Amino acid sequence: MKRIITLLAIAILLVGCKKNINEGQIQGKIENEQIAVVSKIPGKILKIFVKEGDLVKKGDTLAILDVPEVSAKLSQAEGAVTSAKAQYSMAVKGATDNQIKQLEAKKQGLSEQYQFAQKSIKRLNNMIKDSLVSQQTYDEAFAKYEGAQAQYNAVIAELDEAKRGGRIEQQTMALGQKDRAYGALQEVETADKERFVIAPQAMSIETITLNIGELALPGYTLFNGYISNSTYFRFTIPESQLDKIKKGKEMTVQVLYNKKNIKGIVTIIKQLGAYGNIATAYPDFEMQESLYEIKIVPSNTKEANDLITKATVTLKL
Repeated sequence: MKRIITLLAIAILLVGCKKNINEGQIQGKIENEQIAVVSKIPGKILKIFVKEGDLVKKGDTLAILDVPEVSAKLSQAEGAVTSAKAQYSMAVKGATDNQIKQLEAKKQGLSEQYQFAQKSIKRLNNMIKDSLVSQQTYDEAFAKYEGAQAQYNAVIAELDEAKRGGRIEQQTMALGQKDRAYGALQEVETADKERFVIAPQAMSIETITLNIGELALPGYTLFNGYISNSTYFRFTIPESQLDKIKKGKEMTVQVLYNKKNIKGIVTIIKQLGAYGNIATAYPDFEMQESLYEIKIVPSNTKEANDLITKATVTLKL
């Protein structure tokens, strides 16, 4: 008997809903755009700065991950940059000040030897004409002269290279190593910044999926919530009623739990591909009809700021 009474009550309720629909009033839901905040690098949850229900601004820190490997790699990258900068500087500048001084002193000594050899060969040139010295003596003096000249020219070239720095190929190679070290450092610094989980938009925190000490993997959702000021109303209508809805049309939506009327603009009309997405309770449609979802955005977003998500609203067609 009780079962029969229950079935009769349900039937009466369905009839009542159908009557409201026939009168042109449909039900829908209050919705908000959802957002998920995920981790980009693996790490344990070190701190959580928010709790469920909090409103946060864009850029607020939601949590910090503990990633010891990043700290170790950061030290390695900084050391590689220091070494690469020194290598490049040495390739550009060449020898040190002390090395330059040593080469200058060497040049001075060889210059004096070269000048002495020049004077000697000039004297012997006159003497050999008068047969005052043997050809053997002249040849020995001439060989010493050429040796002194070669040594002097060599030290000049060595000193010039030391002052100008290394070869252009060496400088290019050192520059490439420095750039690569800087790139590795920037990569590690970026990973270090990713330890801080930041709110991408102003949002409300609905769920926090992990606790302190738990491991967050890359791409794992840490926080779920709703984007602030993204409230809209969603209804489901059959194609037979499409003539009553037009994109850009202003319509009035009533919130059932507080009897508040809110004006909004129809922004989207799209066909539903699955019955699971139906927002309107007991929609009146023929089986062969297609169903459509309509989205109405409040004209004044401030009026919808405090509305409760998934609460029921009505729309008169």
